[in-house]
Amino acid sequence: MSASFLLPLDQQVVVITGASSGIGLCTARLAAARGARVVLVARSGDVLYQASRDIDAAGGRSIAVPADVASREQLEAAAQAAIQAFGRIDTWINNAGVSIYGRLDAVTEEDSRRLFATNFWGVVNGSLVALPYLERQGGRLINVGSAAAEAPLPLQGMYACSKLAVQSFTDTLRVEVEEIDRSPVRVTLIQPSAVNTPHAEHAANYLGRAPVRPTPMLDPIDVADAILHAATQGGRDVKLGAGSRLGMAVTQWMPSLGDKLAARQAGPQPGERPAHASEGALYHPGKSGRTHGHATA
Repeated sequence: MSASFLLPLDQQVVVITGASSGIGLCTARLAAARGARVVLVARSGDVLYQASRDIDAAGGRSIAVPADVASREQLEAAAQAAIQAFGRIDTWINNAGVSIYGRLDAVTEEDSRRLFATNFWGVVNGSLVALPYLERQGGRLINVGSAAAEAPLPLQGMYACSKLAVQSFTDTLRVEVEEIDRSPVRVTLIQPSAVNTPHAEHAANYLGRAPVRPTPMLDPIDVADAILHAATQGGRDVKLGAGSRLGMAVTQWMPSLGDKLAARQAGPQPGERPAHASEGALYHPGKSGRTHGHATA
């Protein structure tokens, strides 16, 4: 199946994980506004139901399915709910993710494993659940990675590791599905640099200070637009933001300089303020229901 055979968005059923905030919520709203029938998946049931009601009130068609992406059984139930409501799945977007701010030697194994359960195993679970449904008529599997996979990211090391794992999994799955099986499913990896979402406030924090996000940051609406472009026009991998392309170039051609730049970003930053240790949204869903970070909320 070439990109030309991908359905227009207004004929698609789109499943989105991590749809209660940030990039996921932006993507759900934008997809519905463009005519797609949308299935919102996240742990935050009350926030998710409100987001679905808002989409329907604006003229869209959606359902909310509370689920933890770390559970393949819960994602299978979400897929079944999509089939029962809309009869098919055309695009499945694995977007759910969490982060931890802290040195690698400070973060507990329990917290690191929980991060991987969401960021990596959530993508694995979503991908393997989605494929049989997408293969019925052809479709698009879209995994949201990060530019963090391309360069060292001190103080968010486990997050970067999980995104590198997502990149490797997605690239390997693409070869198996597209080249070996000749499946009618196409697999896309989206790798944005820093995005202005509630990422930092939802992250676990070991630092004793509130993290300062890098600037400039991408608008999550622009990331959502790129995701939906891939849902209709295809694409192997999509890198968004100057940070994504720069990180890859520096790491590849000047790795020692890349290490020094990464270390500088991990040092004290202007505007930092004290903050209590927090587990963030690692174990319990975030309740912000916002697409953007505090700066533009």
